[in-house]
Amino acid sequence: MRILVTGGAGFIGSNFIRYILSETGWTITNLDKLTYAGNLENLAGVQDDLRYSFVRGDIAEASFIDSLFTEKKFDTVVNFAAESHVDRSIMDASPFIRANIAGVQALLDAAKKHGLQKFVQVSTDEVYGSLAADDPEFTEETPLAPNSPYSASKAAADLLCRAYFKTYGLPVVVTRCSNNFGPYQFPEKLIPLVISNALEGRPIPVYGDGMNVRDWLYVLDHCSALRRVVEKGRPGEVYNIGGGTEVPNIVLVKKILRLLGKPESLITCVADRPGHDRRYAIDSRKIGAELGWKSACEFDTALTATVEWYIKNRRWLERVKTGEYQ
Repeated sequence: MRILVTGGAGFIGSNFIRYILSETGWTITNLDKLTYAGNLENLAGVQDDLRYSFVRGDIAEASFIDSLFTEKKFDTVVNFAAESHVDRSIMDASPFIRANIAGVQALLDAAKKHGLQKFVQVSTDEVYGSLAADDPEFTEETPLAPNSPYSASKAAADLLCRAYFKTYGLPVVVTRCSNNFGPYQFPEKLIPLVISNALEGRPIPVYGDGMNVRDWLYVLDHCSALRRVVEKGRPGEVYNIGGGTEVPNIVLVKKILRLLGKPESLITCVADRPGHDRRYAIDSRKIGAELGWKSACEFDTALTATVEWYIKNRRWLERVKTGEYQ
């Protein structure tokens, strides 16, 4: 299988590339614009694999995308490429509209023109909006109700994918995952930010009362689920992918501090984010029933492994924080 992985130099994309090259015989082309969140150091050692190649480019440049599809003749697209940080989207939504909507349109048009076998759009549970404490988990039938410019742009892309399936019969599958964690995550996100600040004895900012709840998914579990979707996912369907572990932010921060042997006095409560979703929770029964996938990683074990990875890879962390990796 010849796969185009977009955004493959980012956190989830790079883990997916490593996973696929180790578990399958597939050939991968990694297309990445190398914005601040794209880091080729995430793929150290992979570039020597003859089944892997890298192309730098922007998914929103339609003529470039068309020429790439003409040259490479892909079977499948797995689209990770996205602006994904909610706080940045609140400050300026424009890059999110370009990458997350126009970029997806350009990819869908190329996939339609070149007759791809499958198009996997990697989305997020944030498109569903926010849950109250006693609400049932998000299912694939939950109405879309995004509350940030980021999640609105991802919801728009999901609807474009649906439209291309309904209108053109393009074999599109949408996945919606919960919060990922693991190696190579950019340290603007909660878990690596907490680890990084704690290692340096710096204050750890926590929004509001810290009781915002997230469902945490280890990135390698996500990768295995996406492989199932590529192999067996039914065109036109949506599959939720969750870790089945709901944790309030303040509890998660304290867990990490205990693992690092750092004091809770580092925690600093800051003003809440505008439109901050209170709770996310994913019902993953559909992907389990249809594709035979379930989360294999126990949360505390995976969290411990993640903390240990960042401790062992402090040079990577420092290069990202200083911008040297660029």
